[in-house]
Amino acid sequence: MDFIAERMSHIDASGIRKIFALAANMKDPINLSIGQPDFDVAEDVKEEAIAQIRAGFNQYTQTWGIDELRKEASVYYQRRFGAPLENVMITSGVSGGLFLALMATINPGDEVLFGDPYFVMYKHLANLLGGVAKPISTYPDFKLKAADVEAAITPKSKVLIVNSPCNPTGVSLTREEMQEIAEVAKRHHLLVISDDIYEQFSYDAEPATLAGLLDHVIVLNGFSKMAAMTGWRVGFAAGPERIIQQMNTLQQYTFVCAPSFAQKAAVVALNSPITGKIDAYRRKRDIIFNGLSKKFDVVKPNGAFYIFPAAPGGDGEAFVKKAIENNTLIIPGNVFSERNTHFRISFAASDATLERGIEALNKLAESF
Repeated sequence: MDFIAERMSHIDASGIRKIFALAANMKDPINLSIGQPDFDVAEDVKEEAIAQIRAGFNQYTQTWGIDELRKEASVYYQRRFGAPLENVMITSGVSGGLFLALMATINPGDEVLFGDPYFVMYKHLANLLGGVAKPISTYPDFKLKAADVEAAITPKSKVLIVNSPCNPTGVSLTREEMQEIAEVAKRHHLLVISDDIYEQFSYDAEPATLAGLLDHVIVLNGFSKMAAMTGWRVGFAAGPERIIQQMNTLQQYTFVCAPSFAQKAAVVALNSPITGKIDAYRRKRDIIFNGLSKKFDVVKPNGAFYIFPAAPGGDGEAFVKKAIENNTLIIPGNVFSERNTHFRISFAASDATLERGIEALNKLAESF
């Protein structure tokens, strides 16, 4: 008897995790693969977590999270975007929120639309739930366009996921571009999931969100990127009451609740400005873009901390294999895309590591 469920045949082991495992066996690699900030959690956030642990705030919370954080998340969106959130629940990271949102809404055969390149979970979770993953090409400028979304819609289309700034390209949508996408979603009665995890990392324009632009939108955000709390597993979701209630019911039988003390610390994180860190990442973006643009065909990212160059020779996997042989860790583009033409760099690294990486990759490009 095969004890493995048939649904597991619809997903693959993460290509990113394979690279992480490889990095563990390399000596002093030039690591441009890791999708997490290279700064630490702020001291005031750490101190709040420690204080809560010592005070005994270590039990389960209500499934939907502590009221203080739920309210603060809504206030944060009002302050940042002029769009307070309604029906906020606290999730175990944005990944947990995404899982709950799709689990609560997708039936077998329902189409889930999203831009290509895409965050790896979108495709695999849709497939796992029996839905139909439907990537929409954003090549060559990596902008998800309203017209392309509309052209991809069929009677089976149900959910549209919008990720801006985008992992893996770093490209962002403006409020006007989001408004155009919102109008398409309204016309075709799509549920929109706005994955806002990188919204703090906006370098050249005002940050934007789909929150407040249409009624049927689930907003996902969290603390792994803005506050470097990747291991603390705290995020939040907000949206139509009926959907959030179902997500909360699912959370009772899956994640139970986000870590209690980390929720208290997240309240502090929402009020801890990171302007200086964003300025530093804007400078890192300029270093990596200016350093690679002479040898690579590359779109300048205006958000997140990724850049997605085209691979010399047109084969992303082949180029990444050669880079790893030369002690440089990057991620092949086909982990995030239906195409195998690009590769992803994370510039969440020290300036010295970026300079080493630029030198190694430019030298490698000359041999292709």
